[in-house]
Amino acid sequence: MTTPDTPVIELRDVTKSYPGGVHALRGVDLLVRAGELMAIVGPSGSGKSTVLNVIGTLDRPTSGTVKVAGYDVRELTDAQLSALRARHIGFVFQHFHLAAGRDAVDNVADGLLYAGVGPKERKARAREALERVRMGHRLGHTPKELSGGEKQRVAIARALVGDPDLLLADEPTGALDTASGRIVMDLIHELNAAGTTICVITHDNGIAESLPRRVRFRDGEIITDAPTREVR
Repeated sequence: MTTPDTPVIELRDVTKSYPGGVHALRGVDLLVRAGELMAIVGPSGSGKSTVLNVIGTLDRPTSGTVKVAGYDVRELTDAQLSALRARHIGFVFQHFHLAAGRDAVDNVADGLLYAGVGPKERKARAREALERVRMGHRLGHTPKELSGGEKQRVAIARALVGDPDLLLADEPTGALDTASGRIVMDLIHELNAAGTTICVITHDNGIAESLPRRVRFRDGEIITDAPTREVR
């Protein structure tokens, strides 16, 4: 269990390169402590999506140190990384990734498939998570019966159902209208106020400026990292 002084994310001199001389990350240092709410912002090609994949242990760095919830990624097998994600990281994506034929409870319960939780408890915890994101009135509805904002709230419930140390939200309002996006961002603020550590990856400067900390990427490097009020 993390404490307020515990780094949930720690990157030291992280690089990520691809064949053909593509350097997606160039010596990135980043520290995120428990309870933070921050934006990782930058245009397409800036490195923000790559750093999301590295932080989320979906991709290994070319060099450098990546620690998530105190675990050094270099020391873990692929199976151990899968377990780390299941226990410590929740993901929210722009396009929801909900199963079309399954209702909200089942979609959220699926977030516990690899956490060693029995079917009955999975559904009970899924209902609790949906209540938490104010979707208790839509438990039996499938994605086709939900609005975009409701689908995203179901996706957030799925990310939270395992009580992760870290929530990674990748362009969480990118597929939503303005009103639905505002509801989702209000929810993100509420979840952070309740103790969840959250990183929002976005190209939207308005969203970035609404969060307490903004880390701006360009050409694979961090060019600013400061409380939003100090960033000019």
